[in-house]
Amino acid sequence: MKILLHSEHLDKIKKSGLGKSIQHQMRALEIAGIEFTTDSDDDFDLLHINTYFPKSMLFARKTREKGIPIVYHAHSTEEDFRDSFRFSNQIAPLFKQWITQCYKLGDIIITPTNYSKKILETYELETEVVAISNGIDMDRFNPIENAREKFQTQYGYEENDFVVMAIGLYLKRKGILDFVELAKRMPDIKFIWFGYTDLSLVPDEIEEAVETALPNLHFAGYVDNQDILLALQGSDLYIFPTHEETEGIPAIEACASKTDFIVRDIPVFDDWLIDGETTYKAKDINEFEQKIRAFKNKELPSLTEAAYQVAIDRNLPAIGEQLREVYEKAYELAKQRHK
Repeated sequence: MKILLHSEHLDKIKKSGLGKSIQHQMRALEIAGIEFTTDSDDDFDLLHINTYFPKSMLFARKTREKGIPIVYHAHSTEEDFRDSFRFSNQIAPLFKQWITQCYKLGDIIITPTNYSKKILETYELETEVVAISNGIDMDRFNPIENAREKFQTQYGYEENDFVVMAIGLYLKRKGILDFVELAKRMPDIKFIWFGYTDLSLVPDEIEEAVETALPNLHFAGYVDNQDILLALQGSDLYIFPTHEETEGIPAIEACASKTDFIVRDIPVFDDWLIDGETTYKAKDINEFEQKIRAFKNKELPSLTEAAYQVAIDRNLPAIGEQLREVYEKAYELAKQRHK
């Protein structure tokens, strides 16, 4: 069985979490020995589609008419579309209608977590939804020698600086406003944010936050994966103040890097990140502040060894085999549909 991994505008989305999840799919299929192509002009036996742009929907519709099985990967929901770009909240209901029509073209729908699965099951898709993690390539997460010293040198930190990092696009949903507020509240702690979004695309309050001038706050912009790994290993603490996710790949990366971290206490993390066992959780900005200070004062024990197992459970070889099972089931469903 030859799989077409179809992702429209990959050049534009490659720096996002969606782009990273598509890279993980490719690697997972390679490891599992499943033949695939990314060229839509190639012959293929099953379409695994990741995007919901108009051309993607048209391509999926034509593929379905040919009786070829389709696995539609639901990376987005109305809920995680909100609080992102300019006017995203106003058009969110229309976005939901659009992605619902796209996802209905699949014989099976994949989504990253049980949380996003439950959301999609309220969309009246009339299609089975399967939760499969975006996964992580554990081969990439080897310890970097002298990571702390290299990180400090690269970003100009002193040996005694306590550095808190975050990763994400410049979106309200990602918790960037709280991140800036935390930097204001804690001038004795250094804060650095990795990721980038064209400021013309975001609301004014986000632009103002990114342009905040504080001596302890730095926006590093977009950096490559190796620099993210260095930051995770070289900083003192990673925080993920996101308000909504379908999974949250950076949290898995923190687990794989053996980085202590704090996530916002939201439902997507309920069944795989346990407060006080594999990570620490904060309900609001006050709890983030309290727990960051507790880490700085060495009042909270490290949970990195337990968190590392979370990443191992999501290693790409396991994801590849889960994808194989879904492909086989979609193939049978398509045969029944085309009778």
